Amino acid sequence: QVTPQVEVVIVDGASTDGTQAVVQSCMQTWPSIVYHREAENSGVDRDFDKAVQYASGVYCWLMSDDDLLAPDSISQVIARLAAGPELVVVNSRICSKQMQLVLDPDRLRMLADRDFATQDAEQFFTQAAAYLTFIGGVVIRRSQWLARQREPYFGTLFIHVGVIFQLPPLQKVSVIAQPLISIRYGNALWTARGFEIWIAKWPDLVWSFPQFSDIAKATVTPRHPATSLKTLLYFRAIGAYGFAEFGAVLRGKRPHHFMASWVAMIPASFANGLAATYCLLRRQPNSQMMVYELARAKCASTVAKWAARRFRFPETEI
Repeated sequence: QVTPQVEVVIVDGASTDGTQAVVQSCMQTWPSIVYHREAENSGVDRDFDKAVQYASGVYCWLMSDDDLLAPDSISQVIARLAAGPELVVVNSRICSKQMQLVLDPDRLRMLADRDFATQDAEQFFTQAAAYLTFIGGVVIRRSQWLARQREPYFGTLFIHVGVIFQLPPLQKVSVIAQPLISIRYGNALWTARGFEIWIAKWPDLVWSFPQFSDIAKATVTPRHPATSLKTLLYFRAIGAYGFAEFGAVLRGKRPHHFMASWVAMIPASFANGLAATYCLLRRQPNSQMMVYELARAKCASTVAKWAARRFRFPETEI
């Protein structure tokens, strides 16, 4: 899909695999690829910031390394840029790790394309912030990115969210409701750190924006997710929470110290079976994705594997 008006900027954060050889091979076919290999791994936030600095285009579409674009997605985004927005948010669908199964066909859940102005900042925040944990949906004007604070958000893992929602608010945001990206689920570099990220880092970032009401921020994420028994049980059920995570993230922090330590003692396989049973009985819109995650967990129970068959997941995905 790359045309002469598009460059592909790749930042290699000192990888130890064959990335450099693969990219150099691709550069022989696609001269629009610009490759920067860093001397050290400075973290995902700094790497995205470097990618924007290295770019020469007016807009930057930030991408992770293993998601897929729908046909004509680049041309559709370029057409939307003609109106001069500061930010375009591109909708996506979520697929299984092998891309054989669609787990969520419409992640953003906006029925139609939408524009947001300055006065709509809080509405845009409540409707899009949770979706924007996925960086691949961000197309931002390069000059806007470079003019805003970035360093305070190094280490959050969501530098783009800090750039987008800091003051002053963006004046013109455009949303593409059609899913143009297929997200490869369950392969994020931070999967092993999921508990710390969703219980601590993400809430801390969301609740750091003073211009939004507490109601709006609570719509995106609770201030203290670990006060929810249901949340703790789910992380225990997928094997992402135990005494190690309790000690690193929650120990000594009230008001959830006692309950959190109790949940950490529950056998993970038992919590897994309990959560899978819940998904089967409730059949909520996100049940398929939850069962997929439960069935792929190292502590997967017989119930979770049976539930995966009920949802007709291919064996290769489990």
